[in-house]
Amino acid sequence: MTEILTIGHSNHDMSEFMAILAKHGVRVLVDIRSDPYSRYAAQFNKAELQHAVTTAGIEYRYSGTQLGGKPKDVSLQTASGKTDYDKLASTDEFTNELHQVVEMAEARRVVIMCSEADPMSCHRERIIAQVLRGWGVEVRHIMPDGGIENAPQLGLF
Repeated sequence: MTEILTIGHSNHDMSEFMAILAKHGVRVLVDIRSDPYSRYAAQFNKAELQHAVTTAGIEYRYSGTQLGGKPKDVSLQTASGKTDYDKLASTDEFTNELHQVVEMAEARRVVIMCSEADPMSCHRERIIAQVLRGWGVEVRHIMPDGGIENAPQLGLF
């Protein structure tokens, strides 16, 4: 079974973050932030993160345009301006990019990264992991302490 990890960069320092990726044998980091910049953790701005990751021999892939939780397209938002995850997941761009990520994961250890520490409050669990599980992909979350957890069951069979 194909497995994909997820992680939130949270407020880690870069060396701690890179050590967590190394601990789990990550070979590809897929950045799914719609806006890959941080006021509070500038070490995770796109250019800095990409440099650190590639220096460590990990491939960096930016997929926030297709998989980000805050799409610019207003047709993917509810009337109140929040992202409509069902609409987002039904777009060709989302589906095609996620399929490419799965193909990478069939050959190399992939982690999907956003900013939120808690996957349960992030779109990486609320939409991406749900879609992946529907495709038969195992999704596991790297927690802030570096441990791995499976997501709790969100519904009944």
